[in-house]
Amino acid sequence: MAKKFKIKKGDKVVVTTGRDKGKQGEVLRVLRAEQRVLVQGVNMVKRHTAPSQASPGGIVEKEASLHISNVAHIDPKSGSATRVGYKLDKDGNKIRFAKRSGEAIDF
Repeated sequence: MAKKFKIKKGDKVVVTTGRDKGKQGEVLRVLRAEQRVLVQGVNMVKRHTAPSQASPGGIVEKEASLHISNVAHIDPKSGSATRVGYKLDKDGNKIRFAKRSGEAIDF
């Protein structure tokens, strides 16, 4: 069964380890079954593709997935990596918040 993650599509994240450590980007896709994420402009790889009706082919650069443990949310206040918690707002809605600053991540 696929796990539930605190990182969602559209979140701003920073890479914590590996070749692209320190790079920031937006989450394009969350691959729950493989526990991986695609981050815009991070972990770029070259693919040799054959021509098709949609593309001319050749060497195409695209994002490869990263393991979800290698990325962290960006704190909306300070811009550094933070962990995420859940709490209820005054209307009773469940929201995600940055543990570093206490700032809400969901707007």
